[in-house]
Amino acid sequence: MQTVFTALDAAYWAGRYADGRDAWDLGGPAPPLQAYFEQLDPAAQPRILIPGAGRAYEAEYLHGHGFGQVLVADLAAAPLAALAQRVPDFPAAHLLQANFFDLPSNPPYDLIVEQTFFCALHPSLRPAYARQCAQLLRPGGTLAGLLFETDFEPSNEPPFGGTRAEYRTYFAPYFDFQHFETAHNSVGPRQGRELFICLKKR
Repeated sequence: MQTVFTALDAAYWAGRYADGRDAWDLGGPAPPLQAYFEQLDPAAQPRILIPGAGRAYEAEYLHGHGFGQVLVADLAAAPLAALAQRVPDFPAAHLLQANFFDLPSNPPYDLIVEQTFFCALHPSLRPAYARQCAQLLRPGGTLAGLLFETDFEPSNEPPFGGTRAEYRTYFAPYFDFQHFETAHNSVGPRQGRELFICLKKR
């Protein structure tokens, strides 16, 4: 198991981007997330974190719609550089090449956006992911996003799948469940295979 953790470091992810093994990349924001963002008020200027953001199309969308406190974190430099190139006025200080589990909780976030980061983590890290999300959010803050509710071919490499029953056990200690159902507007290859979640930190 230790070899798995070693493999999934910054060099591993840099290699996947360099090799074009980035099938999770939709080339734009995931439709269920875009629909969710359209319900948010940019005037409130929520502090938003997108961990494991990849090329961060969700951050690009939010930034372009007036959300000025969007921070993205990724282990690999290449996807952050891609965002900076596409969106030259995206604040450089909001591009964090960092380990999600090392991010400071002060100041806290109002919203954490989950998009293909959870499935990139080894399943043994899922309890720590839920705990870290709770630590990073203010009381009443929101964790919203998409989780794959499907099985993938057994592998020591991401993506890693699972079930909604399993996932509930990780989040239940910290969050109230507002929405935890199959997404109705996923892209074609993901239809019926994604959960849209909206959880409120207690």
